[in-house]
Amino acid sequence: MPSLLELSADLGQAMQAQGWQLALAESCTGGMIAESVTAIAGSSAWFDRGFVTYSNAAKIDMLAVPERLIAEHGAVSEPVARAMAMGALQRSHANISGAVTGIAGPGGGSALKPVGTVCFAWAMRGVENQGNQIVIETRHFEGDRTQVRQQAASHLLKGLLRLINQSD
Repeated sequence: MPSLLELSADLGQAMQAQGWQLALAESCTGGMIAESVTAIAGSSAWFDRGFVTYSNAAKIDMLAVPERLIAEHGAVSEPVARAMAMGALQRSHANISGAVTGIAGPGGGSALKPVGTVCFAWAMRGVENQGNQIVIETRHFEGDRTQVRQQAASHLLKGLLRLINQSD
């Protein structure tokens, strides 16, 4: 499995080939993805900004996630992940964004959303009169808190690469 740095380097090459900018919206990964991206020399050419929105208030304030979505679906949900990705696009100069929200553990899980549940969204700004392209997914990862967070970060980066490669 490629490391976060290897994935970030691959992402940087893909972003530069497109001439695109990236924005990230992270909750359970707490900035881990932005850290791996900015560890790549020259990432300032393609990484616009990252939002670490760990609390519900931060999701609402920084990314304009509607409070009702959190109340209805919970912070760890596909609707909230989608709103986070769209908020990151709207509040940046990015062409593409990725969002992650989940339960890394060891506590916080439930029968419906056990520890290791992570929701993702990837959004690409529309071109001309096309709407934004959005991909949403929920995954469950095994392991301790660190392992869940690392797997989530890796999955988000891989999803960004897939979305970019599909746009060619």
